[in-house]
Amino acid sequence: MSSSDSPLFFDILLEKLTYGGEAMGRLPDGRAVFVPFGLPGETVRVRLTQDKQNFARGELLEVLTASAERIDPKCKHFGKCGGCHYQNLSYENQLQAKTEILRDQFQRIGKIENPPIKAIVPSPLEWNYRNHVQFHLTAEGKLGFVNSKGNSVFPIEECHLPETGIDSFWRELQFESNKDVERVSLRAGHNEELMVVLESENFETPELEIEADVSVVHLFDEHPVVIAGRDHFVVSVLEKDFRVSAASFFQVNTKMAEKMVEHLLGHLPVSLSTTLLDVYCGAGLFSKFFAPTCGQVIGIEESESACEDFVFNLDEFDNVELYEGTAEEVLPGLAGRLDSSTFVIVDPPRAGIERHALDAIISIKPQIIAYVSCDPSTLARDAARLINGGYRLAEVTPFDLFPQTYHIESISIFESM
Repeated sequence: MSSSDSPLFFDILLEKLTYGGEAMGRLPDGRAVFVPFGLPGETVRVRLTQDKQNFARGELLEVLTASAERIDPKCKHFGKCGGCHYQNLSYENQLQAKTEILRDQFQRIGKIENPPIKAIVPSPLEWNYRNHVQFHLTAEGKLGFVNSKGNSVFPIEECHLPETGIDSFWRELQFESNKDVERVSLRAGHNEELMVVLESENFETPELEIEADVSVVHLFDEHPVVIAGRDHFVVSVLEKDFRVSAASFFQVNTKMAEKMVEHLLGHLPVSLSTTLLDVYCGAGLFSKFFAPTCGQVIGIEESESACEDFVFNLDEFDNVELYEGTAEEVLPGLAGRLDSSTFVIVDPPRAGIERHALDAIISIKPQIIAYVSCDPSTLARDAARLINGGYRLAEVTPFDLFPQTYHIESISIFESM
């Protein structure tokens, strides 16, 4: 315990980085304590912010003994902002840490002893890689981010993650207050095309004066109202264009989206006798690349906006079907008409594959399942279920779509036994 009289303060030796952007140490009673912005091997002074029966969380007050791997962060807001977690590590060390965290999740949650994890694919850009940035507004209407404690919004003066087009534009945005707008998203497309998305819980369109040539869309309950320009923008991936609407999801790191597409093309040996099932297909990023060489492509997507984009983006193909609905609603009905010649790509949200959807996929007995994951903990859980369902985990390749943050994208290949 530290010299402070308060039992809330401790001097802790940090042991390892854990998923979520924290470093783990042990309290004197043996409980794990998780500390943001600390590094393995450091002795730090922490104040407990969460004191549970089995674990605790602490706020880093002082680094008493620094790691030799600690570097100075690039951004002045690092440590206060909740967006970045690893600016205090070199990029090479970030990649190594993420690989080990992914391995740990498979071992602890999936109970997979020696997960076949390949070398992580680094991002060509360590900075200025995001084509989509979401801001919150302070009470005074200034653009800001949620702080690292998650309890308030603070105005920012710099951010080194957005693509250069967004980065040179966001400072021009000004609002009188935050009363009409919940969030402000900036999205960049092909040729630095920009879209401003104003999200609110009020159906009345907020007022905004912008002199720049950008699209402005008000989004209420996923219903877009165009204030200026168009209701969509175009993203180019490996020389194929994708229409992306204001309410639709698209990968935020375009260069890495290309690498993921290339990886899938190299690992799914499709032919004209293959049916490809693209679950959580979004605007059709993967389907568009496989449609020319598959017998049939079937997409499943819940978002109405993304479905409209999918139809537009794959309009040239006659061998493509789309089902609008949740995976758990649609998949059981498809199970009867699909067989083991089917290949499956799943790209679920952070919650992973819903249990009934996963059971339906297993019942189809597809030859190969390519699982695109943005959350290693739910991936490890689902991997265990797929292995129990008769699949072999052939390989896992991490992709660093989000440098400077704890987020870990990966593609796992499961083969039918």
